[in-house]
Amino acid sequence: MAERPLDEKTISMLVAAAITAPSMHNAQPWRFRYVAGERVLLLRGDPERAMIRSDPGDRALHIGCGAALFNLRVAAADAHLTAEATLLPDSQDPRLLAAVHLADAPEDTRDEDLARLYPAIRERHTSRHPFAEKGIPDDVRTTLQEAAESEGATLVFPGPWHSETVLGLVRDAESRDALDPEAAEDLVRWTRLGTDAGAAVDGVPEYAFGPRKWDGKAPVRNFAAHRPVADRGTTTFEHTPHLALLSTPGDVPADWLRAGQALERVLLTATRADLATSLTSHALETPELRPLTRDPLSGAGQVQMVLRLGYGPRGPATPRRPVRDVLEFA
Repeated sequence: MAERPLDEKTISMLVAAAITAPSMHNAQPWRFRYVAGERVLLLRGDPERAMIRSDPGDRALHIGCGAALFNLRVAAADAHLTAEATLLPDSQDPRLLAAVHLADAPEDTRDEDLARLYPAIRERHTSRHPFAEKGIPDDVRTTLQEAAESEGATLVFPGPWHSETVLGLVRDAESRDALDPEAAEDLVRWTRLGTDAGAAVDGVPEYAFGPRKWDGKAPVRNFAAHRPVADRGTTTFEHTPHLALLSTPGDVPADWLRAGQALERVLLTATRADLATSLTSHALETPELRPLTRDPLSGAGQVQMVLRLGYGPRGPATPRRPVRDVLEFA
């Protein structure tokens, strides 16, 4: 049976789902190109949206693009398509991060595990609000760990001592930023204040900053820095934040892309379990701090992201660029 043609509307729908993925400071560092004759969707990293100060090696850029790739796979499954991704298909073109071949998936071969995550794509939002002092059930933790493992990553829920260490490293990173005037360059570039917030198509608008932290230990980055933000209140955050560390065995671009896919699978799975989520890479942006986030007993793996999970508001949707700005057709 001949495969049905994939029109521009279908490809645009897939990309629209892909670009809801999280990325560092919501920079959205991706571009897509669809080659109709080959039924291949190419994903490229956008160097103009890289974080020169915070992410000089483009690790976070790859993670964000990996998260977008996972959303693409989910949307394809929902549309009864298979999305077979080849990571880094051209060694001479390091900005080409993935080539995704799209094919029809008969009803009995559809990836139901992916398809059932599709509604969560629109529901997942980063929350910088306080979470309840409430534990996460063991079966939910196990499900999240299995989600990470299915994408080649490991999700660890650190014990009290390890959590305190990670929280201390986040505070250390914040202190270092305060002493370095140039450290906030990326944050200032990618935050939107005042009238810019309402018209933004990228970055973190002030309505997504969340309240200022008066007390508590939750690792929530202060996107306002020292700039005034109107009507931003102050509140108490949780004293026992539930952290999770996402790790990969290696630490090269392919690992970062796998980490991004695992991260998004965990986030969507958490959203389906009614958990709110937020991310912090603050302590991972400093070369001398990042190794200290590892499990102190095993010392294994490369930590790619610190997640904060809990029960509370999911936070507002952040802006996205129009599909036409990130997708071209060959």
